[in-house]
Amino acid sequence: MEEKIESIHHQEIENEVEEYEEEMIFRWLEAHENKSTDSIDIESRIQEDEKNTAACTEMKLKKKKALLEFRKECQKMKEQLRDITLWGVPLLPSKGHESTDNVLLKFLKAKEFKAQDAFHMLRKTLNWRKEYKTDAILEENLHLDLDLDRFLYINSVDKEGHPLYYTVYGAFKDKELYRRVLGTEEKREKFLRWRIQFMERSIGKLSFKAGEADSMLQITDFKNSGSEMKELRAVSKKAFLLFQANYPEIIYKNILVNVPFWHYTSHLVSSKILNHRTKGKFIIARPSKVTQTLLKYISPENLPVEYGGLKRENDVEFSPVDNASELIVRTNSAGCIRIPVSEAGVTMVWDFTVVGWEVTCKEEFIPDDEGSYRILLRKYKEKRIGESVRNSFYISEPDLKPNPMYQLT
Repeated sequence: MEEKIESIHHQEIENEVEEYEEEMIFRWLEAHENKSTDSIDIESRIQEDEKNTAACTEMKLKKKKALLEFRKECQKMKEQLRDITLWGVPLLPSKGHESTDNVLLKFLKAKEFKAQDAFHMLRKTLNWRKEYKTDAILEENLHLDLDLDRFLYINSVDKEGHPLYYTVYGAFKDKELYRRVLGTEEKREKFLRWRIQFMERSIGKLSFKAGEADSMLQITDFKNSGSEMKELRAVSKKAFLLFQANYPEIIYKNILVNVPFWHYTSHLVSSKILNHRTKGKFIIARPSKVTQTLLKYISPENLPVEYGGLKRENDVEFSPVDNASELIVRTNSAGCIRIPVSEAGVTMVWDFTVVGWEVTCKEEFIPDDEGSYRILLRKYKEKRIGESVRNSFYISEPDLKPNPMYQLT
């Protein structure tokens, strides 16, 4: 019996906006502001908007039709799927679970909404999970080495609430760690299984309910990853292929930072075998643009200091709920950040980082009392991009009206 789909709620998050797109939007708005002098063909614009709306509606109907067909295929296998769940979600549509459609949509999106291809992919995934005993992998004691916590870890969320999944290859610059974890074929297979276990554990932080974070933002850091790490590269390639085949749309973007030249070459080669959608998930941040690129997706208070953010481990002064402020300083100009304080006997603590161009800056304590002198706390001849700094100052004078200030020039 044909099932009717009452609603399909799925959120596609596209955060990346290129600079030329921003410029185009600005010019378009500017033209509308000057419409008294520029002739605007309103009728043709309305027709174009209607055409775009019709195309959008047609695409939505196509996706709904693909999901309906996919649900039918799953329902045909009700005996096999009756007790099967994927990431804690029942796959049989007739069970009426609120997250089933969102899980199925991940396979559809990976196969460009071709229902038969998505169903084939799902079956292969289920067979792989059965053979690999993935459902029981979380119970296994696979922690090979405590130092691996520096290689893979989850740390905070992006602006849309997606968990941040860090892969830091520089952890293996420790040759002893490299030998302990990757020294033999048996160890490499165990390491691969540990990576899959970590992925399964990370998925536990997601929610497949409509409108909630059902994917992760991955940051892959290649700093100190030499081309001689052949064993690590081989295992990483295996892991990548397994994740592509069996964890569709779990990673919605992968930002590559500190990318060495040899990786650019391998990335160009591997990109030829990836489909357009998968290639679009990779963002290679140039060395001078690492912090700037990451801050497009992650707020400063959730980005670790080593990447130019303000988040410090075990921080007793600040937490992610303490929002950061932004000051834009134009070329050949100066900016000022004031931190007003209404009482003495307190210690002021502040962080700051620079994104974009290098600046010179100084920190001063400026009392409101005209008879008091300014106190220069620190002066930076050249503040490097992405370098986070913390400073503090104790205000002791009870008779002053203090007003510490950042002076950026």
